[in-house]
Amino acid sequence: MGTGSGDVIVGETTTWSELFARRMTSPEPAVVTSGATWSGIELGARAAGAADWLDQIGVPATGPVPALVTTRADSFALTIGALGSGRHLAPLGPRLTERELLACLAGLAAPVLVAEADVADHARAVGRAAGMRVEIVPAFVASSRPLDLDHGVDDIAAIIHTSGTSGLPKPVAYRQHRMALRTRVNAGLIMLGPGSLYASASPFHHIAGLGLLFVALGAGAALVPLPRFTVDAFTEIVELGVTHAVLVPTMVEVLLDEGRLVPGRLRLLHYGASPISPATLRRMLDALPGVALAQIYGQTEGSPIACLTAADHELAASGRDDLLGSAGRAAPGVEVVIADPDARGVGEVWARADHLFQPDADGWLRTGDLGRLDSDGYLFLNGRKGDMIIRGGENVYPAEVEGVIGAHPGVAEVAVVGAPDARLGQRVLAYVVAADRAAPPDPEALRVHARQGLAGFKVPAEWVFIDALPRNAAGKVLRRELPT
Repeated sequence: MGTGSGDVIVGETTTWSELFARRMTSPEPAVVTSGATWSGIELGARAAGAADWLDQIGVPATGPVPALVTTRADSFALTIGALGSGRHLAPLGPRLTERELLACLAGLAAPVLVAEADVADHARAVGRAAGMRVEIVPAFVASSRPLDLDHGVDDIAAIIHTSGTSGLPKPVAYRQHRMALRTRVNAGLIMLGPGSLYASASPFHHIAGLGLLFVALGAGAALVPLPRFTVDAFTEIVELGVTHAVLVPTMVEVLLDEGRLVPGRLRLLHYGASPISPATLRRMLDALPGVALAQIYGQTEGSPIACLTAADHELAASGRDDLLGSAGRAAPGVEVVIADPDARGVGEVWARADHLFQPDADGWLRTGDLGRLDSDGYLFLNGRKGDMIIRGGENVYPAEVEGVIGAHPGVAEVAVVGAPDARLGQRVLAYVVAADRAAPPDPEALRVHARQGLAGFKVPAEWVFIDALPRNAAGKVLRRELPT
């Protein structure tokens, strides 16, 4: 298989569904697993079977379909089946707790939650709490039912959730024309097109999961499902002939340490969520001779915003180590500005482009990220406006974590910050003021308490007991004065 050109034809009225509809008459591979290969025709038939199933279980004929699913072939069929029957998928993270999922489901107003068998018990508990019926996703059989992929430019292709600065989930509607435009831009940046074989190690409910799988399908590439990242799972997809893959730096480090980052037929490795160090870059280049590297910066509300291209990585390897600390330069068609910069040129990153999903009335996506632009246009990020922590590619909001920990009877006050971590980018660190200074709560008890209300990646890795939190005259906690 070739690498593909990334040349996706998108006109003024093109929808993502129109791009995919071209695949449904193709005998070329659309989904490749170790056990089977589905052509575009087969994927369309399985999607029709998924549409039949949604009808049979009584899912409303329009609106969102909340789903606790991972990156499997049947998840692709479910996504297309929902689209082709007047609905749209709203995948949610199976690792999220009941509290977190209920917050997401409250905004979807759907009567049915669908879930994979692996998380059936968790789904049923959430369904009972939400007053929803739960149905377990089967293996979809082919159907001759015609799918209606004639969508309007503003119709919703999918809903993917993110979190606001308060930590509450926020749905982002991926609209058809913007998805088509994003497909063109993204595919061009990573040279993705017909003949490419694409795999994402990101969870299905992430923009780097379903969001990039949409890009790959729309660009004409075939998908290789990767339900959960492990060293062995990555080795398996390499053996299947994957040409393009997306990982987070944490995964890259694990593969390098295990000696399992091998090129196979890989042509481009796309990473995101955090930068890589010069030492890691050189290890990657040694392990992957001839493989291009790319880092794309964006967020659920819109991506790509900026890209550190293969040429940039070659420049970094030749001595421009500083470039690895950047998020690259603005992606094609994107205008990036720094709003209200301080004396160092640092301010909030704003971006404007037709493929961004949630711009304001003036077309700007206000990212909430702090950053600066250098004289060559490279964007250097300086943390989150809302103190968000990025742990191994997952977003952690301190306010949400503090709310859960603060409910423990042994805690008087708590502040959560991100501490630098070579593998994860950041780790979660909690500073606790005990209700009884002479008998502070046991850290393991706090961890167990936190885990009951938070996904595992949000639970602090370290607990530090202090006498008081530093505050300003207005009583606001000064996080920057907490050592990390």
